Amino acid sequence: MSLDHPTLQPNSLSLGWPAPAKLNLFLHINGRRQDGYHELQTLFQFLDHGDLLDFKVTANGELKLHSNLGAAVPDSDNLILKAAKSLQQASGCELGAEIWLDKKLPMGGGLGGGSSDAATTLVALNALWQTGLSEAELEQIGLKLGADVPVFIKGVAAFAEGVGEKLQPVKPAEPWYLVLVPEAHVSTEKVFHDPDLPRDTPKLSLEELLSAPWQNDCQELVCRHYPQVAKALGWLLEYAPSRMTGTGACVFGEFEKQQQALDCLAKLPSSFKGFVAKGINRSPLQSRLARL
Repeated sequence: MSLDHPTLQPNSLSLGWPAPAKLNLFLHINGRRQDGYHELQTLFQFLDHGDLLDFKVTANGELKLHSNLGAAVPDSDNLILKAAKSLQQASGCELGAEIWLDKKLPMGGGLGGGSSDAATTLVALNALWQTGLSEAELEQIGLKLGADVPVFIKGVAAFAEGVGEKLQPVKPAEPWYLVLVPEAHVSTEKVFHDPDLPRDTPKLSLEELLSAPWQNDCQELVCRHYPQVAKALGWLLEYAPSRMTGTGACVFGEFEKQQQALDCLAKLPSSFKGFVAKGINRSPLQSRLARL
């Protein structure tokens, strides 16, 4: 792999790669497959809020991550390092990278932070290492890391089916959201293994789904097991149409104007945490990639 490209000079920094949050505007569980995975239908939209990653290309092939996570996630389980290693293996690249993560998204919140970090790592290093993999090839690598990774790589709001890998671009409205972050770490694995999880929501066409009331099939179950989620959702529903995202724990309320969301945030009890963000149908990762 040649190092004569300006973006590939060893020890040069490439800063400010966004890893945005996502919301599941609806999430329907249609059934369980024989392999244990679940068939679902969901609508992904990004937020203009998320983690940030910086990269430094190195010539020694080693991968090193610096983050503000502390010991919360061991390197062996970190999706950023797994993504970088997977890209090395898929492309035969012998370059390495030093990576800095500014973690802003909560873990176990249903905002897709780990998947988004992995996707940004794949997109950024594919460009910085000049490995030349196509978007589709990156999505295949990403799918092995997590079902949500491909939508972050594609970078446009999307209707997803299958286990989340069948993506169709859509353009829902882009309102403002108040996102509440309950003090709870919800295990996606436990939710999907729970015998009480509804698994029989009928499959509908995208047109039918977009015109029907939106719901999250995991919401009732999670609220039952995590009182903090139920409490946050109950408070937010007093002010706006609100739902849980993914398998939780975060819940979001929808507002037409930013000031309405900020006014609601100002009323937030001190026992809750939250932030205001705009829904966006194009990921800021795409804009960052275009600036190379």
